[in-house]
Amino acid sequence: MTKPVVTVTLNPAIDQTITVEALKPGSVHRAKAVRHNAGGKGVNVASCLADWGTPVVATGLLGTGNAAPFEALFQAKGITDAFLRLPGETRVNIKIADLAANDTTDINLPGLSADPGALGRVREAVRRLVEPGTPVLLAGSLPNGLPTDSYAVLTADLTAAGARVVLDSSGAPLAAALASTGALPHCIKPNRHELEDWAGRPLPTDADLLDAARDLNRRGVAVVVVSLGAEGALFVGMDGDRTRALHGRLPPVQALSTVGAGDAMVAGLIAAFQQDGGLEDVARLSVAFAAAKLGCFGPNLPDPATVRALAAQVTLTRLD
Repeated sequence: MTKPVVTVTLNPAIDQTITVEALKPGSVHRAKAVRHNAGGKGVNVASCLADWGTPVVATGLLGTGNAAPFEALFQAKGITDAFLRLPGETRVNIKIADLAANDTTDINLPGLSADPGALGRVREAVRRLVEPGTPVLLAGSLPNGLPTDSYAVLTADLTAAGARVVLDSSGAPLAAALASTGALPHCIKPNRHELEDWAGRPLPTDADLLDAARDLNRRGVAVVVVSLGAEGALFVGMDGDRTRALHGRLPPVQALSTVGAGDAMVAGLIAAFQQDGGLEDVARLSVAFAAAKLGCFGPNLPDPATVRALAAQVTLTRLD
Protein backbone atom coordinates (compact mmCIF):
# COMPACT_ATOMS: atom_id res chain seq x y z
CA MET A 1 0.00 0.00 0.00
CA THR A 2 1.27 3.49 -0.87
CA LYS A 3 2.46 5.45 2.16
CA PRO A 4 0.42 8.60 2.70
CA VAL A 5 2.22 11.84 1.93
CA VAL A 6 2.33 14.31 4.83
CA THR A 7 2.16 18.02 3.98
CA VAL A 8 3.01 20.65 6.60
CA THR A 9 1.73 24.21 6.09
CA LEU A 10 2.56 26.49 8.99
CA ASN A 11 1.17 29.66 7.37
CA PRO A 12 -1.78 28.65 5.14
CA ALA A 13 -4.00 31.16 3.39
CA ILE A 14 -7.36 31.64 1.77
CA ASP A 15 -6.64 32.69 -1.82
CA GLN A 16 -9.14 35.27 -3.07
CA THR A 17 -8.67 35.51 -6.85
CA ILE A 18 -10.25 38.57 -8.46
CA THR A 19 -10.37 38.58 -12.27
CA VAL A 20 -10.32 41.94 -14.08
CA GLU A 21 -10.23 42.79 -17.78
CA ALA A 22 -7.12 44.97 -17.44
CA LEU A 23 -5.42 46.09 -14.22
CA LYS A 24 -4.74 49.84 -14.12
CA PRO A 25 -3.24 51.11 -10.82
CA GLY A 26 -5.12 54.08 -9.41
CA SER A 27 -8.32 53.21 -11.30
CA VAL A 28 -11.69 51.76 -10.29
CA HIS A 29 -12.22 48.23 -11.61
CA ARG A 30 -15.31 46.10 -12.06
CA ALA A 31 -14.41 42.50 -11.28
CA LYS A 32 -15.45 39.89 -13.82
CA ALA A 33 -15.26 37.10 -11.26
CA VAL A 34 -14.19 36.34 -7.69
CA ARG A 35 -13.10 32.92 -6.44
CA HIS A 36 -12.10 31.75 -2.97
CA ASN A 37 -9.80 28.76 -2.46
CA ALA A 38 -8.31 27.27 0.67
CA GLY A 39 -4.61 27.59 -0.06
CA GLY A 40 -1.05 27.88 1.10
CA LYS A 41 1.68 25.86 -0.58
CA GLY A 42 1.23 22.64 1.37
CA VAL A 43 -2.56 22.73 1.06
CA ASN A 44 -2.28 23.27 -2.70
CA VAL A 45 0.13 20.34 -3.01
CA ALA A 46 -2.17 18.12 -0.94
CA SER A 47 -5.09 19.06 -3.18
CA CYS A 48 -3.20 18.14 -6.37
CA LEU A 49 -1.92 14.87 -4.92
CA ALA A 50 -5.47 13.94 -3.90
CA ASP A 51 -6.61 14.54 -7.49
CA TRP A 52 -3.83 12.20 -8.64
CA GLY A 53 -5.12 9.53 -6.24
CA THR A 54 -2.35 9.72 -3.64
CA PRO A 55 -3.39 9.40 0.02
CA VAL A 56 -2.50 12.63 1.85
CA VAL A 57 -2.46 13.85 5.44
CA ALA A 58 -2.40 17.64 5.73
CA THR A 59 -1.17 19.29 8.91
CA GLY A 60 0.12 22.63 10.15
CA LEU A 61 -1.57 25.59 11.83
CA LEU A 62 -5.09 26.88 11.06
CA GLY A 63 -7.07 29.73 12.58
CA THR A 64 -10.40 28.67 14.09
CA GLY A 65 -12.14 31.81 12.81
CA ASN A 66 -12.18 30.87 9.12
CA ALA A 67 -11.27 27.17 8.96
CA ALA A 68 -14.45 26.22 7.05
CA PRO A 69 -13.02 26.55 3.48
CA PHE A 70 -10.13 24.24 4.43
CA GLU A 71 -12.41 21.72 6.10
CA ALA A 72 -14.66 21.70 3.03
CA LEU A 73 -11.68 21.10 0.71
CA PHE A 74 -10.32 18.27 2.83
CA GLN A 75 -13.71 16.58 3.02
CA ALA A 76 -14.37 16.97 -0.72
CA LYS A 77 -11.01 15.48 -1.70
CA GLY A 78 -10.59 12.85 0.99
CA ILE A 79 -7.56 14.55 2.54
CA THR A 80 -6.98 13.62 6.18
CA ASP A 81 -7.18 16.80 8.28
CA ALA A 82 -4.49 16.79 10.98
CA PHE A 83 -4.20 20.59 11.29
CA LEU A 84 -3.81 22.10 14.74
CA ARG A 85 -6.19 24.98 15.43
CA LEU A 86 -5.12 28.33 16.87
CA PRO A 87 -7.36 31.22 17.97
CA GLY A 88 -7.82 33.86 15.27
CA GLU A 89 -8.12 33.83 11.48
CA THR A 90 -5.93 32.32 8.81
CA ARG A 91 -4.55 35.01 6.49
CA VAL A 92 -6.13 35.98 3.16
CA ASN A 93 -4.06 36.35 -0.02
CA ILE A 94 -5.59 38.57 -2.68
CA LYS A 95 -4.66 37.65 -6.25
CA ILE A 96 -5.66 40.01 -9.06
CA ALA A 97 -5.80 38.14 -12.36
CA ASP A 98 -5.28 40.53 -15.29
CA LEU A 99 -6.78 39.06 -18.48
CA ALA A 100 -5.19 41.63 -20.80
CA ALA A 101 -1.66 41.10 -19.50
CA ASN A 102 -2.22 37.39 -18.73
CA ASP A 103 -0.53 37.77 -15.35
CA THR A 104 -1.42 37.87 -11.66
CA THR A 105 -0.68 40.49 -8.98
CA ASP A 106 -0.47 39.15 -5.41
CA ILE A 107 -1.27 41.05 -2.21
CA ASN A 108 -0.56 38.84 0.83
CA LEU A 109 -2.21 39.97 4.07
CA PRO A 110 -0.73 39.28 7.54
CA GLY A 111 -1.94 36.15 9.25
CA LEU A 112 -1.81 34.26 12.53
CA SER A 113 0.89 34.66 15.13
CA ALA A 114 2.30 31.45 16.56
CA ASP A 115 4.83 30.61 19.24
CA PRO A 116 7.47 27.88 19.67
CA GLY A 117 4.92 25.87 21.65
CA ALA A 118 2.68 25.67 18.56
CA LEU A 119 5.66 24.51 16.48
CA GLY A 120 6.38 21.85 19.09
CA ARG A 121 2.82 20.56 18.82
CA VAL A 122 3.10 20.36 15.02
CA ARG A 123 6.44 18.60 15.37
CA GLU A 124 4.91 15.97 17.66
CA ALA A 125 1.91 15.52 15.33
CA VAL A 126 4.10 14.99 12.27
CA ARG A 127 6.42 12.58 14.08
CA ARG A 128 3.40 10.42 14.88
CA LEU A 129 2.51 10.32 11.17
CA VAL A 130 5.98 9.44 9.88
CA GLU A 131 7.55 6.06 9.29
CA PRO A 132 10.70 5.23 7.29
CA GLY A 133 10.24 6.35 3.67
CA THR A 134 7.29 8.69 4.30
CA PRO A 135 7.49 11.77 2.05
CA VAL A 136 6.98 14.94 4.11
CA LEU A 137 6.53 18.34 2.50
CA LEU A 138 7.45 21.45 4.50
CA ALA A 139 6.04 24.35 2.53
CA GLY A 140 5.56 28.08 2.47
CA SER A 141 6.41 30.98 4.72
CA LEU A 142 6.53 30.99 8.51
CA PRO A 143 3.91 32.79 10.60
CA ASN A 144 4.93 35.61 12.92
CA GLY A 145 6.40 34.28 16.14
CA LEU A 146 8.21 31.22 14.81
CA PRO A 147 12.02 31.22 14.61
CA THR A 148 13.74 31.38 11.23
CA ASP A 149 15.31 27.95 11.73
CA SER A 150 11.93 26.21 12.15
CA TYR A 151 12.28 24.26 8.88
CA ALA A 152 15.88 23.35 9.70
CA VAL A 153 14.75 21.88 13.04
CA LEU A 154 11.83 19.99 11.46
CA THR A 155 14.02 18.68 8.61
CA ALA A 156 16.64 17.26 10.99
CA ASP A 157 13.98 15.74 13.24
CA LEU A 158 11.98 14.14 10.44
CA THR A 159 15.03 12.88 8.54
CA ALA A 160 16.20 11.15 11.71
CA ALA A 161 12.80 9.42 11.78
CA GLY A 162 13.35 8.15 8.23
CA ALA A 163 11.20 10.66 6.31
CA ARG A 164 12.17 12.03 2.90
CA VAL A 165 11.77 15.77 3.38
CA VAL A 166 10.81 18.04 0.48
CA LEU A 167 11.20 21.73 1.34
CA ASP A 168 9.51 24.46 -0.71
CA SER A 169 10.18 27.78 0.96
CA SER A 170 12.24 30.89 0.31
CA GLY A 171 14.20 33.69 1.94
CA ALA A 172 15.55 33.32 5.46
CA PRO A 173 13.72 30.03 6.35
CA LEU A 174 15.14 28.33 3.23
CA ALA A 175 18.63 29.76 3.84
CA ALA A 176 18.58 28.56 7.45
CA ALA A 177 17.52 25.05 6.39
CA LEU A 178 20.29 24.89 3.78
CA ALA A 179 22.90 26.21 6.23
CA SER A 180 21.95 23.67 8.89
CA THR A 181 24.63 21.45 10.40
CA GLY A 182 21.93 18.79 10.72
CA ALA A 183 20.28 16.89 7.88
CA LEU A 184 19.47 18.82 4.71
CA PRO A 185 16.19 18.35 2.80
CA HIS A 186 16.02 15.49 0.32
CA CYS A 187 14.60 17.87 -2.32
CA ILE A 188 14.04 21.60 -2.80
CA LYS A 189 12.26 23.49 -5.60
CA PRO A 190 13.31 27.14 -5.77
CA ASN A 191 12.43 29.36 -8.72
CA ARG A 192 15.14 31.51 -10.33
CA HIS A 193 14.58 34.46 -7.98
CA GLU A 194 14.61 32.26 -4.86
CA LEU A 195 17.82 30.53 -5.97
CA GLU A 196 19.45 33.90 -6.70
CA ASP A 197 18.37 35.09 -3.26
CA TRP A 198 20.03 32.06 -1.65
CA ALA A 199 23.17 32.34 -3.80
CA GLY A 200 23.49 36.09 -3.18
CA ARG A 201 24.15 36.85 -6.84
CA PRO A 202 22.32 37.08 -10.19
CA LEU A 203 21.98 33.80 -12.10
CA PRO A 204 21.07 35.05 -15.58
CA THR A 205 21.85 31.93 -17.63
CA ASP A 206 20.91 28.27 -17.39
CA ALA A 207 24.60 27.51 -16.81
CA ASP A 208 24.60 29.83 -13.78
CA LEU A 209 21.47 28.17 -12.41
CA LEU A 210 22.98 24.76 -13.01
CA ASP A 211 26.17 25.65 -11.14
CA ALA A 212 24.17 26.83 -8.11
CA ALA A 213 21.95 23.73 -8.20
CA ARG A 214 24.99 21.44 -8.44
CA ASP A 215 26.54 23.24 -5.49
CA LEU A 216 23.46 22.44 -3.40
CA ASN A 217 23.55 18.85 -4.64
CA ARG A 218 27.18 18.50 -3.52
CA ARG A 219 26.27 19.94 -0.11
CA GLY A 220 23.78 17.13 0.42
CA VAL A 221 20.43 18.04 -1.20
CA ALA A 222 19.71 14.89 -3.23
CA VAL A 223 17.37 16.51 -5.79
CA VAL A 224 17.36 20.21 -6.73
CA VAL A 225 14.62 21.45 -9.04
CA VAL A 226 14.70 25.03 -10.37
CA SER A 227 11.31 26.06 -11.76
CA LEU A 228 11.43 28.41 -14.75
CA GLY A 229 7.76 29.16 -15.44
CA ALA A 230 6.88 28.68 -19.11
CA GLU A 231 10.44 27.46 -19.75
CA GLY A 232 9.88 24.35 -17.64
CA ALA A 233 12.45 23.44 -14.99
CA LEU A 234 16.01 22.30 -14.38
CA PHE A 235 16.52 19.02 -12.50
CA VAL A 236 19.78 18.08 -10.78
CA GLY A 237 20.14 14.96 -8.70
CA MET A 238 21.34 11.45 -8.24
CA ASP A 239 20.09 8.99 -10.83
CA GLY A 240 21.28 5.56 -9.88
CA ASP A 241 24.93 5.95 -8.88
CA ARG A 242 25.68 9.23 -10.68
CA THR A 243 24.61 12.85 -10.72
CA ARG A 244 22.58 13.99 -13.72
CA ALA A 245 21.14 17.28 -14.90
CA LEU A 246 18.07 17.64 -17.13
CA HIS A 247 15.95 20.44 -18.56
CA GLY A 248 12.28 19.46 -18.88
CA ARG A 249 9.62 21.48 -20.64
CA LEU A 250 6.33 21.38 -22.53
CA PRO A 251 5.15 23.84 -25.20
CA PRO A 252 3.39 26.84 -23.62
CA VAL A 253 -0.34 26.38 -23.06
CA GLN A 254 -3.12 28.93 -22.63
CA ALA A 255 -3.53 29.25 -18.89
CA LEU A 256 -6.88 29.63 -17.18
CA SER A 257 -4.96 30.38 -13.99
CA THR A 258 -1.25 30.36 -13.11
CA VAL A 259 -2.04 30.41 -9.37
CA GLY A 260 -0.52 27.33 -7.76
CA ALA A 261 1.42 26.06 -10.81
CA GLY A 262 4.63 25.86 -8.78
CA ASP A 263 2.79 23.96 -6.07
CA ALA A 264 1.47 21.53 -8.69
CA MET A 265 5.07 20.97 -9.79
CA VAL A 266 5.99 20.05 -6.21
CA ALA A 267 3.05 17.63 -6.12
CA GLY A 268 4.41 16.01 -9.29
CA LEU A 269 7.86 15.65 -7.73
CA ILE A 270 6.38 13.92 -4.70
CA ALA A 271 4.15 11.69 -6.84
CA ALA A 272 7.25 10.56 -8.76
CA PHE A 273 9.15 9.92 -5.51
CA GLN A 274 6.19 7.80 -4.37
CA GLN A 275 6.68 5.66 -7.47
CA ASP A 276 10.44 5.40 -6.81
CA GLY A 277 11.02 7.12 -10.14
CA GLY A 278 14.43 8.17 -11.44
CA LEU A 279 15.31 11.74 -12.35
CA GLU A 280 13.64 11.45 -15.79
CA ASP A 281 10.39 10.27 -14.18
CA VAL A 282 10.58 13.12 -11.66
CA ALA A 283 11.10 15.64 -14.47
CA ARG A 284 8.29 14.31 -16.66
CA LEU A 285 5.68 14.07 -13.92
CA SER A 286 6.44 17.39 -12.23
CA VAL A 287 6.40 19.37 -15.51
CA ALA A 288 3.18 17.58 -16.51
CA PHE A 289 1.50 18.38 -13.16
CA ALA A 290 2.40 22.06 -13.53
CA ALA A 291 1.14 22.23 -17.12
CA ALA A 292 -2.05 20.31 -16.32
CA LYS A 293 -2.87 22.65 -13.45
CA LEU A 294 -2.73 25.67 -15.81
CA GLY A 295 -6.01 24.47 -17.33
CA CYS A 296 -7.79 24.49 -13.96
CA PHE A 297 -8.84 27.19 -11.53
CA GLY A 298 -7.54 26.71 -8.01
CA PRO A 299 -5.25 23.93 -6.75
CA ASN A 300 -6.75 21.24 -8.95
CA LEU A 301 -5.66 18.75 -11.61
CA PRO A 302 -7.60 17.14 -14.45
CA ASP A 303 -8.00 13.36 -14.52
CA PRO A 304 -4.81 11.25 -14.19
CA ALA A 305 -4.99 10.06 -17.83
CA THR A 306 -4.69 13.67 -19.03
CA VAL A 307 -1.67 14.22 -16.78
CA ARG A 308 -0.01 11.01 -17.97
CA ALA A 309 -0.51 12.06 -21.60
CA LEU A 310 1.24 15.37 -20.86
CA ALA A 311 4.08 13.56 -19.07
CA ALA A 312 4.71 11.50 -22.20
CA GLN A 313 5.05 14.72 -24.22
CA VAL A 314 7.61 16.42 -21.95
CA THR A 315 10.84 17.22 -23.81
CA LEU A 316 13.91 16.30 -21.77
CA THR A 317 17.35 17.69 -22.57
CA ARG A 318 20.45 16.32 -20.89
CA LEU A 319 22.74 18.99 -19.48
CA ASP A 320 25.56 16.78 -18.21
